[in-house]
Amino acid sequence: MSSSVSHGLFTWYWLADRCAQEGIPFVLGHALYMKAIHAGKAKNDQIDSQKIAARLRGGMLPQAYVYPAAMRATRDLLRRRMHLARTRAELLAHVQHTNSQDHLPAIGKKIADKANREGVAERLADPAVHKSIEVDLARISSYDALLRAVELTLRKTAKHHDAHTLYLLQTVPGIGKLLSLVLRYEIHAINRFPTVQDFVSSCRLVTWAQESAGKRLGTSGTTIGNAHLTGAFSAAAVLFRRDHPPAQQVPRPVGEKA
Repeated sequence: MSSSVSHGLFTWYWLADRCAQEGIPFVLGHALYMKAIHAGKAKNDQIDSQKIAARLRGGMLPQAYVYPAAMRATRDLLRRRMHLARTRAELLAHVQHTNSQDHLPAIGKKIADKANREGVAERLADPAVHKSIEVDLARISSYDALLRAVELTLRKTAKHHDAHTLYLLQTVPGIGKLLSLVLRYEIHAINRFPTVQDFVSSCRLVTWAQESAGKRLGTSGTTIGNAHLTGAFSAAAVLFRRDHPPAQQVPRPVGEKA
């Protein structure tokens, strides 16, 4: 039986689903690991396909994870929610920066809360600047509504997929409802990682050491892996340290007296 090989871009979805329907083995090549194929001097579809087929037969083709279709749409909606949240954060930062540029006193309240936004635009005397901040605040309110709607959909869908795992994740200090969703849908199946080292590398929590002749030359691999998991674990670590008193106790170096 023949097999289908695709590169690790979002356009593989339809091909993977069709192969599954027809019972055709599907392999997803990891785009970043396959640079050697793209860097060849002679390059066309026939040469590339021959190189890929040879690596696949020899077990040397770097493969990416084929995310199952049943949960793929929810994961993509969760990623879209992160994009909306980042845009909202940029708007909030712009309001604060504009206030500082006009040498005005600090707003003093978290304008992330809608109740604290009243009168913020009126602080700016210049009509153009005033209007700019009004637009920012209106967009922030719009994003608030969008995020609430998306998060409601995500929570409802996630309960049907795996409510038990989400509950267990939320028992970890620092991991709340949203972070548990990110971890659940980005990891999907923990047993797809053969070792702990493979997992932390995939999450970009460690980098590879570049060495030559016993000398360390630096690190590499900072762009390979799941950036969404990197952000989730970073946020969880900050929240864990902030809200969990035992984590705030900095351990003393070995041998140091109290």
